[in-house]
Amino acid sequence: MSQDARLERLLDFLRRSPTPWHATANMARRLEEAGYRRLEETEAWRLSPGERVYVTRNDSSIVALQLPRESLTALRLVGAHTDSPGLRLKPNPAQSAAGWLQLGVEVYGGALLAPWFDRDLGLAGRVHLRHADGRIEGVLLDVETPLAIIPSLAIHLDREANNGRAINAQTEMAPVLLQGGEKPDLERLLAGWVAEQHGLEDVELLDFELAFRDMQPPSRVGVDGELIAGARLDNLLSCFIGLEALLESDGQQGAVLVANDHEEVGSASACGAQGPFLRDVLRRVNAQLGEPGDEGFIRLVQASRLISCDNAHALHPNFPDKHDAGHGPVLNGGPVIKVNASQRYATNSATAALFRDLCRAAEVPVQSFVTRADMGCGSTIGPITATELGVPTLDVGVPQWAMHSIRETAGARDVESLTRVLTAFFDRPELV
Repeated sequence: MSQDARLERLLDFLRRSPTPWHATANMARRLEEAGYRRLEETEAWRLSPGERVYVTRNDSSIVALQLPRESLTALRLVGAHTDSPGLRLKPNPAQSAAGWLQLGVEVYGGALLAPWFDRDLGLAGRVHLRHADGRIEGVLLDVETPLAIIPSLAIHLDREANNGRAINAQTEMAPVLLQGGEKPDLERLLAGWVAEQHGLEDVELLDFELAFRDMQPPSRVGVDGELIAGARLDNLLSCFIGLEALLESDGQQGAVLVANDHEEVGSASACGAQGPFLRDVLRRVNAQLGEPGDEGFIRLVQASRLISCDNAHALHPNFPDKHDAGHGPVLNGGPVIKVNASQRYATNSATAALFRDLCRAAEVPVQSFVTRADMGCGSTIGPITATELGVPTLDVGVPQWAMHSIRETAGARDVESLTRVLTAFFDRPELV
């Protein structure tokens, strides 16, 4: 498969996935195009060996399963997350100052705030509404028009701006929306956008979950196009790579792709990695196709392996001292095994050995990352899923710069490399 064709699909996926709900819907669409059947959690399931199915929860998390053609004895799981740090609208966001109408925001996750200033911002998310017949429905919304901006204060009025001044999210981050003396009728605006995008007019707005999005599209960057730059690479990049690998796998083995919401805020939700979503799905699958009961489920989990995919910190050319001297992964240098002695990453020598062997078989270079001993370490869904499910796990990812910025950067060749390794993982007959 052409690397350029894959990267074009990636850019399209990033462009059309401004929120976890959009990302999940886009992944579901591709799965259905490939023959996957949607399951509903509220209905009884009828599963068959070799079948391909998927299920969503909260419309923002998804589990896709290639059921084995033979007996269900082990699963090859790849995990990612659909959410990214950013700015979410407050329930009553309209506010005004100095003759300008603004929308109040909450910071979602550990966002890098400074890059949000002076960007063309659109609005996206989901809206729940009531139809004239009383039916309640949730619809996706993506206003791809520069609606707002967060203007910087001029350097002449803040001579300390370049000296690391703290940013107050409550008082300094409200995007400017409209000039005028009255607060905007947000319900009217939303109703207009819903009518425009969905053809729904006789409806009543009940509630919404909306976020601002950067309107600059993702792109290839560099003289040779060796970089990918765009919003939400953490962690839509892993969602895309995991999906590509699943769709390219041979379909012989039991393969699972899980993409959870709410990783950036701790994963403690019904659809997050700390919640029961994945366990619920696997128990129902095992009850029909595996060895029934608690013992059978434990045996299945312990025979399975999970590769948690979340991007890694690449060596920054302007800040090389931020990495341990022996663990500075480079862009386009291959996937990164992430290790932490305090279990912020779930990797151990046994699971890392499996991944190194996969990289060898796929002829892909592999790198390692350990945080400096005098710095704190982030985490992923890996340790959380391992804790909740008990499955042997490791943490990997492609290296990137500017993690949690409004625009992040990764290596174009690393997309192909990790896709090849995960495809080999899904196809591997033996996991030990």
